[in-house]
Amino acid sequence: MPPMTPTTLGAGVVKRTTRLSDGRELIYFDDPGSELPDDRGSDIREPAPRPATATMRHDVLTGDWVSVAAARQNRAFLPPAELDPLAPQTSANPSEIPSRYDVAVFENKSPSFGPATGDPAPLGTAGLGAERPSVGRCEVVCFSPEHEGSFGTQTRTRARTVIEAWADRTAALSAVPGVAQVFPFENRGEAIGVTLPHPHGQIYAYPYVTPRTRTLLTQIDAEGVDLFDRILAFERHSERVVLQGEHWTAFVPFAARWPVEVHLLPHRQVADFAATTDAERDELAPLYLRLLRGVDALYDTPTPYIAAWHQAPVEEGRDTVRLHLQLTSPRRAADKLKYLAGSEAAMGAWIADIPPEEQANRLRDALARVPEVDA
Repeated sequence: MPPMTPTTLGAGVVKRTTRLSDGRELIYFDDPGSELPDDRGSDIREPAPRPATATMRHDVLTGDWVSVAAARQNRAFLPPAELDPLAPQTSANPSEIPSRYDVAVFENKSPSFGPATGDPAPLGTAGLGAERPSVGRCEVVCFSPEHEGSFGTQTRTRARTVIEAWADRTAALSAVPGVAQVFPFENRGEAIGVTLPHPHGQIYAYPYVTPRTRTLLTQIDAEGVDLFDRILAFERHSERVVLQGEHWTAFVPFAARWPVEVHLLPHRQVADFAATTDAERDELAPLYLRLLRGVDALYDTPTPYIAAWHQAPVEEGRDTVRLHLQLTSPRRAADKLKYLAGSEAAMGAWIADIPPEEQANRLRDALARVPEVDA
């Protein structure tokens, strides 16, 4: 493979773009000062056809769109280290990434949305029996070439590289025809349903604004355009704050649903990662690492969680919807999980097991046991 043209991003992160044997895009994000070579190996696998784009079906009882993506049934399930599909390729392991890497992002082989892009047709005219192609894009973000770990186990430098990748991909995916919202997230732990122990997250680029964000937009209309400013001021004057810096504050929300739930907000209106400054990204790297390590310090074993980075839609709410993290875990004790049963799962009516103030106090105690994040 000829040398790829490098692009230098914020914090000295270097980006290189190439293609896998089946045409999927692969992007390397090199740490500042990385010792990786400029050229990277070619994908050794024979080209294989990509699955057909899934189909969305309209649920007239809720107005939601449901993507039916049968190809996802074939995804890897807890493979051994020597067959890790996210590790660098070897002759014995024809994985997804041809070369050694720092951070790598590639198109999902069996996506929930895509590989087709473009306008799926007006969604507002849907009714009973309506279908649309599940256009969009799903990407995998590998935080490290190591077989096991999570975002929280990375170095400060590597965390900053991942944040730069999130910002770069948010900007790129927001410009893809038919994409209405971009969602970076990390699922951690088998209790959450994770099928690969390799440290990684995902980015979904949806062809519609998600139901959760639609509800948020409705609430902003009802409560006022300064809703996030008021939430931040309210929480920063409460006993629920667990971490704060010059640009970010983490807190257990007033109406927390989950046994472990933490929100992390920037101090100014920022629509998405692409709109953050270098200073905000620089502070986020160690602060977010410390938060995740504090969540892990709650118990003697790692805590399962979903780390969901909510961003404003591509075209709506850019001045009112604020980038923010909602980290949630079902772990309510060392050996107990909260299951969503009748009330929560069927009716969406939540009952919290732990008072938010108690959650915050426990997390502050755990954070006090976590060393400062070094380079």
